[in-house]
Amino acid sequence: MKLIDYYKDALKKGYALGAFNFCNLESLKGILSSAQKNNSPVIVAISSGALKYMGDEYVKGFMSASKKAYDIPMFFHLDHGKDYEICEKAIMLGFDSVMIDGSALDFEENIKLTKKVADLAHKHGIQVEGELGRLLGTEDEHIGTESLYTSPEEAKIFVEKTGVDSLAIAIGTSHGINKFSGEPKLAFDILNQIQQSVPDFPFVLHGASSVNEQTITQINALGGKIKSAKGVPEEMLELACTKYNICKINVDTDIRMETTKQLRQYFNDNPESVDTKAYFKNVQNGIEQLVTHKICDVFHSNDKK
Repeated sequence: MKLIDYYKDALKKGYALGAFNFCNLESLKGILSSAQKNNSPVIVAISSGALKYMGDEYVKGFMSASKKAYDIPMFFHLDHGKDYEICEKAIMLGFDSVMIDGSALDFEENIKLTKKVADLAHKHGIQVEGELGRLLGTEDEHIGTESLYTSPEEAKIFVEKTGVDSLAIAIGTSHGINKFSGEPKLAFDILNQIQQSVPDFPFVLHGASSVNEQTITQINALGGKIKSAKGVPEEMLELACTKYNICKINVDTDIRMETTKQLRQYFNDNPESVDTKAYFKNVQNGIEQLVTHKICDVFHSNDKK
């Protein structure tokens, strides 16, 4: 099955595929080990910053080795490609899916750029995700200085004119570790209008890490200084994918936080250790547990292989 087939299945059955970001071997193995143990399809997301950090040939190697080592449906996805060139690179590297993020452009320019990427990607049998609306916050190389909800009317026009396979929408989430200034709230009324405007279409939620308070407390108790953090409550994410047409939910900040917690905990418990294999194994195990919780208890993509 292709990724679009899983989106269609998710629409029918009410679940979402988790898109988990990685930038090293340990986080990749933690994500894939969890997906295999829980019989779940999974999207492995690589930001343009992570691609630059790891290097093209290493990423190609990761993709090839992963598909040999794990017997699960996995899809390597470019997260927040900002221009045609980075999307073209990902397509030529063999990614399964690319996101072209033209959300900072005006509506017509966003359509023009997204269609150009979609036309190229579809020639190579690769899926394309667009974005309409804007999210606040900073994460990796993505910087959002203003928030703008997705217009249901524009969503319909955008999908028809670009030919995208999925669409990232803005309904109140944001990038980074502090996603809300007040009480967490998602605009489910707007989401409902969007899915009525474009029925039976797969939508994507970015900026959707939950930023677990206990994890923050543990990090700070171990010497961290995270002063302000607030994520998306998991019950809201569960509602978005079980009752609405959210078929893909992105998780990046939670992966970073779990990595930080595991490293601080290991060094606190083993101050004499210089065994890199040992502390990175802790990171891998921690990420595996985190991903298991997300796909089984929140996104409900387990047993969908």
